[in-house]
Amino acid sequence: MLGLLADMAGATDEGLRRLARRLAGRVAVRLGRAGPARERGTGRLRRVALSPGGDLDVDASLEVLVASAVTGRPPALEDLRAAEWGRPSVALCLLVDRSGSVGGERLAAAALAAAAVALRAPQDHSVVAFSDTAIVLKAQDEQRPVEQVVDGLLALRGHGTTDLALALATAGRQLARSRATRRTTVLLTDGRATAGDDPRRAARRLDDLVVIAPHDDAEQARALATDVGARFSALRGPSDVPRALGLLAQG
Repeated sequence: MLGLLADMAGATDEGLRRLARRLAGRVAVRLGRAGPARERGTGRLRRVALSPGGDLDVDASLEVLVASAVTGRPPALEDLRAAEWGRPSVALCLLVDRSGSVGGERLAAAALAAAAVALRAPQDHSVVAFSDTAIVLKAQDEQRPVEQVVDGLLALRGHGTTDLALALATAGRQLARSRATRRTTVLLTDGRATAGDDPRRAARRLDDLVVIAPHDDAEQARALATDVGARFSALRGPSDVPRALGLLAQG
């Protein structure tokens, strides 16, 4: 149904097109919210400056404590360390291949992925559509309703050649704006680069990459993922998006 609505979003009749986009957007957002929940992350022990009332990390502060004992001067509070448990923050960038012919189930999958990414990292995500150019539908440090981003995706039609290197470099620039401890790029593509530089170079510069391809055209995307050490999943349809994005929890 979502694939059919996505196709109708490109109808020549303006009223039908507007209605189809609105309905497809609502369905995608609802399904996205029913997908993988926001990542909780695994607690990790980290060392921070000791604050009044905090628990001293003796091992991390040992050198300062020894120097204090030798000189007879009390150590400065800011030189002492404490240990605390913290959850890793996450930033996401979704790259949507809009080159060639995009519509139906592939466009619906992209809309659903955008909604799911917004759920997982609501304050720190970006969405980029690309062909031989890259269109930033939502910047990393921009606050924009997910409904508007999904609507922007549904308005796209297939266009141009495929510059994967440009797309991956754009993701790198977007994620560079984030202070998150974990920065992941999600690439929706068949992996067929027909323009630009070697995408493997740009892919290896990213902190973390997940490649997701249509199951009936996944060979080159799988090869790209294997070459650069990325995680990979194939989609059998839009309803497969939540399962594919489950890879985000495995990083």
